[in-house]
Amino acid sequence: MNGERADSFLRMIKQAQRGRLKIYLGYAAGVGKTYKMLQEAHKLKDEGIDVVVGYAETHGRKETEALLVGLETVPQISMSYRGIDIHEMDTAGVIARRPEVVIVDELAHTNVPGSRHSKRWQDVEELRSAGIHVISALNVQHIESLYDTIEKLTNVKVKERIPDRVVAEADHIVNVDVTAEDLRQRLSEGKVYIAEKIEAALENFFRINNLEHLRELTLRELAAHIDFRQRAAEKDEMTANPDQVMVCLSSKGPNSGMLLRYASRLAGKLNRNWYALYVETSQEKPEKIDAYTQRLLGETLELAQELGATVYTYRSDDIVSTILKFAEEHRVGHIVIGSPGRKLPYWKRVLGDVGLAEKLINASKGENIVVLNTRNL
Repeated sequence: MNGERADSFLRMIKQAQRGRLKIYLGYAAGVGKTYKMLQEAHKLKDEGIDVVVGYAETHGRKETEALLVGLETVPQISMSYRGIDIHEMDTAGVIARRPEVVIVDELAHTNVPGSRHSKRWQDVEELRSAGIHVISALNVQHIESLYDTIEKLTNVKVKERIPDRVVAEADHIVNVDVTAEDLRQRLSEGKVYIAEKIEAALENFFRINNLEHLRELTLRELAAHIDFRQRAAEKDEMTANPDQVMVCLSSKGPNSGMLLRYASRLAGKLNRNWYALYVETSQEKPEKIDAYTQRLLGETLELAQELGATVYTYRSDDIVSTILKFAEEHRVGHIVIGSPGRKLPYWKRVLGDVGLAEKLINASKGENIVVLNTRNL
């Protein structure tokens, strides 16, 4: 592995108070993330750092399993779910052991119901809060804001996803990369999955076009992270120009998740804060909307928080004025709003009745209004 990168992370460890996070980022299973993590664990051990393995998924790969030899592993806990024994990382055990560094594989993993946390990234956050440094691994398709892009490019719906903020807060991200052809060769040789899964994998997710798209996304994500860290390290010179991002939400808006993910990516590219605003009108009071709509709204606001937005709820029947007042007070320069994707009836337009997006554009004071047609996405 790159000794310079390991030395850099070593310096971070010695300087930090709160646990730091290093992520080995790849574009698919089998590129070598776990292998690289365990190599670094040996490097750190040789440097005198107290490092343990909290969880490592070897998938039966002999070369990877060999790297576990000589490393201390915190015993996993066994939990029964639907009659099956499942092993999970013992987060409490790692905290009690209190190493300087812990290896935690598969950051996007969903824990078995009844675990200390529902997601492994939440285990990692607890470990970091306890002052333990974490080295983890992640595939690019598990990043929340990339969900729509991944589905469009690969026709795969990724179920396990992590909030963008977890990746954004990482202190160091290392890209683990091999060519798409080499990865398919590794898969064919049985170095990624067991024999029974190889043919199906090659014909589906591991198609050459899919892998090339994912590889490109990974490189872009890494570049964006580096750019973000560099700009964040510079002195923040606030200007009078509004430059924050906000997204306008509705209780019945179609595909709000896509709207939120777009706003999240925009804010990330601009390296700005972003807000999610829901204006509750008199017709949208809890007692006036059905249970399904209430649940949908709750899930939308929860997703906004997971993606890193600061969520605000206002009560007003003048939606446009409320949005623009909020934008002025919070220095918002980019307003993201969804469009129903269909025109109003001709007679309504003749009478001057226009949609919310058009009203917002007409009343805005220079803000950049981004209108997304989410109904057909």
